[in-house]
Amino acid sequence: MRKSKNVLVVGDIMLDEYIFGMVNRISPEAPVPILKCSHRKDKNVIGGAGNVAVNVETAGCSAFIMGVIGRDDAGNKLLSLLNEYEIHTDFLLDLEERFTTSKLRYIGQNNQQVMRIDDEEVLEIDINKWSEIIGLLRNRMTDFSIIILSDYGKGVLTEELSQIIINLAAENHVPVFVDVKGKNSKKYFGATLIKPNRGELSVLTGMPVRNLPEVEAAAKRLCSETKCEYVLTTLGAEGMILISPQGVEKRIDSVAQEVFDVTGAGDTTIAYLASGICMGMDYIQAMEYANYAAGVQVGKVGTSMVYPYEVEQAQKDHGGNVDVKLLKDTELLPVNIKDMQNAGKKIVFTNGCFDILHVGHISYLKKAKEMGDVLVVGVNSDESVRRLKGSSRPVNTLEDRMELLAALECVDYVVSFSEDTPYNLIQQIRPDVLVKGDDYKMDEIVGADVVAGYGGIVKTIPLVAGKSTTGIINKIAN
Repeated sequence: MRKSKNVLVVGDIMLDEYIFGMVNRISPEAPVPILKCSHRKDKNVIGGAGNVAVNVETAGCSAFIMGVIGRDDAGNKLLSLLNEYEIHTDFLLDLEERFTTSKLRYIGQNNQQVMRIDDEEVLEIDINKWSEIIGLLRNRMTDFSIIILSDYGKGVLTEELSQIIINLAAENHVPVFVDVKGKNSKKYFGATLIKPNRGELSVLTGMPVRNLPEVEAAAKRLCSETKCEYVLTTLGAEGMILISPQGVEKRIDSVAQEVFDVTGAGDTTIAYLASGICMGMDYIQAMEYANYAAGVQVGKVGTSMVYPYEVEQAQKDHGGNVDVKLLKDTELLPVNIKDMQNAGKKIVFTNGCFDILHVGHISYLKKAKEMGDVLVVGVNSDESVRRLKGSSRPVNTLEDRMELLAALECVDYVVSFSEDTPYNLIQQIRPDVLVKGDDYKMDEIVGADVVAGYGGIVKTIPLVAGKSTTGIINKIAN
């Protein structure tokens, strides 16, 4: 399915390879563990900047990758994986003289890493190698909602290339987020947001970062030196802190409950930060959204994808205030639904104007939620309500109606539609159960033919007698 928000990820793409086995003894030849691979299980995943792209795609945006691979076996594996995850490779450069960066990890029981072997070539790539791709990027810059520079220090993001991309983005009003590496802050000059961890912040600024006041001072200096709008510093178990030139915008604690592996946590953070902005969140909301995603990531083993429904569950578990229920961009919702259905969740859909929320609505929605695991509520836009109900309606704006529905515990997603009926939305979501009130006959329910056509269920729910928005409005008027 085509997604409306495009994100370009630029940086060092690599292949992460895993070999799993068992460690039962130490070698008699040297004090090293013996990994027994009698029942060997291998796994290949996209790492580095590619992992950022994978998480951008998983979060609901359309990911494009700009990086370098070699014409070798690892490069072929990466291309196959990129195609599998539907990541666009229009800006990928393959060089015969360079081999693909790869990291081979040996994993024992309890998912403990025994050893890692890096196969890499840390050489800066001549800017002339990029001329054709830079020309393509110049022509297509306005296609992107955000650009992420994912710097792993392997030679892709030279100062010259980074500045070309940042300047092109600025000319076209496209934000640039940077995941940093090394001590050359000049290469990030003019970026919108820079995301170091504590150690990287110290390296970039040459300042101590032993406590939060020192972190704040170093981040403010980085803002000043690079003229960026924000510095988001990740602090491990201490969470994250967002700094602007004016000072602290927000600090939040980590939500990770159990840390198995920190591999890819930074990638997940910047991917979900960018995706949150694409969804319409402000920077603080997107930061909190990314924090939950990172908390999910460190509970997994190795380079792993994080799904939006996992982030939302983490938010619910911690009583967080990140509102990821509201999705006004209907093209982002089916991605989450598909992931949840693949995980065995039953999706229930219903719709309405929900102009003045009353007890009849609450009863109806609670019963709808009982028919499955995830309740998605479609809401008519203001223009749609006016066409259906008359020029005096709605009483409450779309934003207010959606916020009220999202506050209900039984509602998992709220999404708007501008047509008179949710027919197109139902085709996009493909719910397992379609629900309407019993004031509708089965043959009057919009989308029933779609749901029945792929084997879904259509049901009606008894309404609470005497409870309606129209009745409330008439009572007020009288």
